[in-house]
Amino acid sequence: MRNHCICCALISAAAIAAAIPPQRPLQQDQTSTTHPSSRLPLVIWHGLGDTYDSDCIVSISSFLNETIGPTYTYNIRLDEDASADRSATFFGNLTDQIQTVCDKIAQEPILRNAEGINAVGFSQGGQFMRAFAERCNNPPVKNLVTFGSQHNGISDFENCNENSWNEFACQAWDGVLKSQTWSSLVQSRLVPAQYFRDPGQDLEDYLAYSNFLADINNERAVKNATYKENLRGLERFVMYMFSEDVTVVPKESAYFDDVVGTGDEAKITKLKDRQLYKEDWLGLRDLDEKGRLEFRVAEGGHMEITDELLRDVFEIMYGTGK
Repeated sequence: MRNHCICCALISAAAIAAAIPPQRPLQQDQTSTTHPSSRLPLVIWHGLGDTYDSDCIVSISSFLNETIGPTYTYNIRLDEDASADRSATFFGNLTDQIQTVCDKIAQEPILRNAEGINAVGFSQGGQFMRAFAERCNNPPVKNLVTFGSQHNGISDFENCNENSWNEFACQAWDGVLKSQTWSSLVQSRLVPAQYFRDPGQDLEDYLAYSNFLADINNERAVKNATYKENLRGLERFVMYMFSEDVTVVPKESAYFDDVVGTGDEAKITKLKDRQLYKEDWLGLRDLDEKGRLEFRVAEGGHMEITDELLRDVFEIMYGTGK
């Protein structure tokens, strides 16, 4: 059985310290099928440190076509150059990045004429794909599937590896991320910091200064009705949490759960017990009551994705008759 393990989807100061790899020649786009299809197009947003044209992302598009037949796919990218696309997963203003993707998709020749799209987001790409649905939704997202995403943010940045070749740089980045999380520089420049949220601390700074997550989760006093209306329009919203995920802290963020503390001392508040759900800030309660919100478990570590798991996703989106 093949394992479509999504490369480099780690939330770590070590990864950020070494985020910009040597440049490589620009390659022709081989990430999309070149013909229209009667099926809804599939749009994929990759995770941290990955690229739109990486072997693991392209293999998923290929497997979709092998499994259910020709289907137009589009792998989201912030830049046609793969090195710049990878760098953008670490550095950039998420408000600007989401708008850039909205504009690109609205102008893409096949997508702009589609009646809707299906969407998959891997790791941080999951909350970004949701942000697309909330903020622009053109064309409208019909089915949204996220894998190991940080819908309720991360409460810690992965520690530096003491054996890292770039430990000094890693420690420097780690210090910036942890001590200046709410500074304008960090919130406008370092991507993982823009979905940092620690419910064990006073959330006042988070609500005041978060550039991304507090907004797309509709947590501020003034709610954005469009966000709720757009998510309510989903036919299905399926969230996968990896059972052995130690990369995302906390892994339950994949379900919008609030987690205070770690290990055996962790106190978990399930989504359905949160005000976000009870007052339906995002339309999640409405989706749930209509049987359109699903919480699923994927066995294994972060981004360990098998053929069988992908077939389940294709069944969700295309009714392949599995």
